[in-house]
Amino acid sequence: MPRTPRTYSRVTEEALSLLGKQIRLARKLRRMTEIELAERAGIARSTLQRLERGDPSVEIGLVFEAARLAGVHLFDAEEPSLAPQIERLDDKLALLPKSIRVKQRSVKDDF
Repeated sequence: MPRTPRTYSRVTEEALSLLGKQIRLARKLRRMTEIELAERAGIARSTLQRLERGDPSVEIGLVFEAARLAGVHLFDAEEPSLAPQIERLDDKLALLPKSIRVKQRSVKDDF
């Protein structure tokens, strides 16, 4: 049975396109060829081309690594590490319930 292609919202598609173009621009400003960046990221040139086109099927880890190698800043991190931000989010998450449950409806059995 043929696989139905996944659909994404317009905003998601635009964000992927924007990030891909930012990576392509940063790569070109650094005078890196597709082959050079692909080799540094440990991916095939064709994967880099898909990534720069905003293909949503490219693994997010590969996208982040290519962006970092090209010099694209993904987060507004003043510090060289995102660890403090991660710790703050871990603290907030610790205050919330571990799981979210659907409220059970009471059974109306008064016939």
